[in-house]
Amino acid sequence: MNPLLDFSDLPRFDNINAGDVTPAIAALLKQCQTTVHQIEQDQTKATWETVVEPLDNTTEKLSRAWGVVSHLHSVVDTPDIRAAYNENQPLITEFFTALGQNLVLFNKYRALEDVAKGLEGSRFGSRSGPVREYDRSTAGTKIGPSKSFATPSLQESAEFASYSPARKKIIQNAIRDFKLSGAELAPERKQRFAAIQEELAALSTKFSENVLDATNHFSLHIENIERLAGLPEDALLAARTKAEQAGKTGYLFGLQFPSFFPILQYADDRALRATIYRANVTKASELGDNPAWDNTELIEQILKLRAEEAQLLGYANYAEVSLVPKMAESAQQVAQFLLDLAARARPFAEKDLSELREFAKEQLGLIELQAQDIAYASEKLREQRYAFSEQEVKKYFPEPQVIEGLFSITKTLYGVDIRPDQASVWHPDVTFYRIEKNGQLIGQFYLDLYAREGKQGGAWMDTARARRLVMKEIQTPVAYLTCNFTPPAADKPAYFTHDEIITLFHEFGHGLHHLLTQVDELSVSGISGVEWDAVELPSQFMENFCWEWEVLATMSKHEETHQPLPRELYDKMLAAKNFQSGLQMLRQVELSLFDLRLHDGYLEQHQLTAQALLNQIRAQISVFKTPEFNRFQHAFSHIFSGGYAAGYFSYKWAEVLSADAYAAFEEAGDNALVGLKFLQEILAVGGSRPAMESFMAFRGRAPTIDALLRHNGMLSID
Repeated sequence: MNPLLDFSDLPRFDNINAGDVTPAIAALLKQCQTTVHQIEQDQTKATWETVVEPLDNTTEKLSRAWGVVSHLHSVVDTPDIRAAYNENQPLITEFFTALGQNLVLFNKYRALEDVAKGLEGSRFGSRSGPVREYDRSTAGTKIGPSKSFATPSLQESAEFASYSPARKKIIQNAIRDFKLSGAELAPERKQRFAAIQEELAALSTKFSENVLDATNHFSLHIENIERLAGLPEDALLAARTKAEQAGKTGYLFGLQFPSFFPILQYADDRALRATIYRANVTKASELGDNPAWDNTELIEQILKLRAEEAQLLGYANYAEVSLVPKMAESAQQVAQFLLDLAARARPFAEKDLSELREFAKEQLGLIELQAQDIAYASEKLREQRYAFSEQEVKKYFPEPQVIEGLFSITKTLYGVDIRPDQASVWHPDVTFYRIEKNGQLIGQFYLDLYAREGKQGGAWMDTARARRLVMKEIQTPVAYLTCNFTPPAADKPAYFTHDEIITLFHEFGHGLHHLLTQVDELSVSGISGVEWDAVELPSQFMENFCWEWEVLATMSKHEETHQPLPRELYDKMLAAKNFQSGLQMLRQVELSLFDLRLHDGYLEQHQLTAQALLNQIRAQISVFKTPEFNRFQHAFSHIFSGGYAAGYFSYKWAEVLSADAYAAFEEAGDNALVGLKFLQEILAVGGSRPAMESFMAFRGRAPTIDALLRHNGMLSID
């Protein structure tokens, strides 16, 4: 049996090969098309059982199989996997685009909605959260609620009254999604809309592949160890191992973050820092190594197609389309939010930069601070000011203790146990776990922690399977949690920096959102149906526990003494928590505003290229002049291939929510008690109600920005 067609349990990664992809996808597409045809031909009254259930049953299988293929394309990219992915992606996009434009299905969902209108009144036309795309290739299949109302019969009212709030929310979301998929467009406009979706899917895939290829291809070979003065031992060991694996002597560095960043942070050789900095910020651009990986034209094409899509749907720009299923009401509101943050952060950022320049000049002999010096000088200043280094901290956090500590705080917060489990995996580094509550399985997840060639950079959580009720039995959720940390040496475990621990907690927060849901309806369980600008709430919320003494102490064990983190060192870390927080805040605002302006019509109105726009925003927001050759946007996968288009602001928007949510723990002083409420009101409900309702149910009020500013040390400036 084709392993991609086996849905009896977990994916059979040990048996899957590229040759399985095309026949499996073809078979599943045929099943889905048959189901759609049967629903279309059904002349009886539309009900949940005759429309939603059969559609969910077949499309879920397709989504799960394609999710496996997409995952392999992200974590173990090979020529065969890439070819199979690219061969089938247009077929997947074509199917889901056609599904979103199916007027017969749209009318059947509207028939289901009509029953609700008499019950719910105009409130049913209010804004609501998105249905998550079936996979990353279906961008654009999101929609807004109907505004017309009808009076249902008593029988229909009784029928809809029996629907759960989750089902009502699903119908709302579906009506919205049909509209944003172009279901109401004229035939010729539908055809163009579908063509745009296929083009965008292909361009986004090519964008990410170019970034991966440019990253994997680059190598910096250093024979003379004197050039590497300042680098910590673990970075040298990793580079020496990389060289040995390539059949070389000396040291080999790449553009994977754990490989290149230690040079920027620790290398005393300024010219070496400049070389690796330039290579990283020009990858996948016209200034990079290979013209075939230049994303310049792809960026232009993607933006042009998104603008055309918005116009077809009757919106002024793509930002308006993107914001329909989000909490934020308008691009103007988002812009004002970002500019307000920038204004609040700017005095702190100016002070950060002034102090760094003075220190670099007086202590490091750097008369003019340049881009390749920022990380290096910042680390030296941190060491002097707070009397510790990141490398000193790193020695206290081996992987086993960190993972155990993460699971321990999760048990304290949510009363669940996490234990090792068995499953076939795609790489020997991958581990697998199960989550239980009172001995009952509630979810499972894969953990893939380390950087390697063929694996996309960054960190993310993705769904392997969602919770739903099937034949009166609960299908438990499964998640992929992926990071790109420095691999362990052969004779000892990996040791994590505190920043890496924060990243791990962040992605685990996403995972818990997916895994601890108690919603049984597929389209709103876990992260599905959650507004994009609220989906970062649970992840950023978990980051806060990386700063709690009780948590850090239990997850630490020094590599030589085996002693836990000393309280004195923790106090230094805490004192340094907001080191350069002003600069960091402005950087996030810069990227968020750039993303927004790319999509809100500003680019076209002012006849700017993406590079010219970024330069303009940097001049407006940043306090440090970025080099002219910097081409960050050419590897900005979040917005060009990762689903965050006109939505990168979500990180700061959700940070307001997460900081305010964590403040409830600070106020109560009881992690277990408040954790239970967070579980019940945020995690467990998934997308079954609007995110703002969930937040207010937890906090008892609307969110405020005060906690975010306090956590970032920005309430006042000395």
